[in-house]
Amino acid sequence: MDGRDGVGRESALAERFEAQRGHLQAVAYRMLGSLSEAEDAVQETWLRLERIDADEVANLAGWLTTVVSRVCLDMLRSRTARREELVGQQLPPDAGSGSGAQSDPEQEAVLADSVGRALLVVLDALGPAERIAFVLHDMFAVPFDEIAPIVDRTPATAKKLASRARQRIRGIPAVSGAQLARNRDVVEAFLAASRAGDLNAVVAVLAPDVVRRADAAALPAGRALEVRGAQNVAKEIVVFGRNARFAEPALVDGAVGIVVAPQGRLLLVLAITVDGDRISEYELIADPARLAGLELAVLGER
Repeated sequence: MDGRDGVGRESALAERFEAQRGHLQAVAYRMLGSLSEAEDAVQETWLRLERIDADEVANLAGWLTTVVSRVCLDMLRSRTARREELVGQQLPPDAGSGSGAQSDPEQEAVLADSVGRALLVVLDALGPAERIAFVLHDMFAVPFDEIAPIVDRTPATAKKLASRARQRIRGIPAVSGAQLARNRDVVEAFLAASRAGDLNAVVAVLAPDVVRRADAAALPAGRALEVRGAQNVAKEIVVFGRNARFAEPALVDGAVGIVVAPQGRLLLVLAITVDGDRISEYELIADPARLAGLELAVLGER
């Protein structure tokens, strides 16, 4: 075979792959919640494509989606195994952030916002097979008969995996729909005021005798674990406001609260109590054991 023909064929294959790169990265990011890991998964997919005769692949887009999904599943399983090995130990700051090159923080922030930080946090709590099944079916409309061999299940079982994931993602509110909507309005107003650094607007949504509590992991050394009074609590918003851009309302144990998730990874939860149209109490939770015990879910569309 003429070497130029081989070069031309490789170039054509690369062009076909690049046409699918955006889709593959979108799939991988939702499966892994990490831009650097998603890029690693897409690169591994390209390497696997190079090892086969692509001319024999009838549906290249479908083949690539299947392969990147299998790569992501292996990465999720490896991540889960690492976490289990570290039970009872202090997790390093970059645990689970991927071993590839550092990703662009601004690009990562845009991706996290586009997908939804609360959704990424809840997806991260799912089992690997549940996450794969939900992402492929509910976010990319892949049929269950195509998902089944990826997760090594029957189509019926793959459907059950996605259903269980969907239930966990939606959660179960502890109050009526009307009350949930009112509480959500208050929490969103609090979050908007925090992002803007508008102390007067923060005070307006706090009860005069509001209490802010925190576990030790949520605050720098020396900070009070409990603060009382709207003015005193509002003064802290200047500090919290630095993280408010990474925050999003979510269901926290059935009530409207806030998750703070830089790069889509859970850092902090605000468990909030709303009385009437004011916040009467909230707690900052960052201790890993306490975070793991929370039931987190996504607030649906209005």
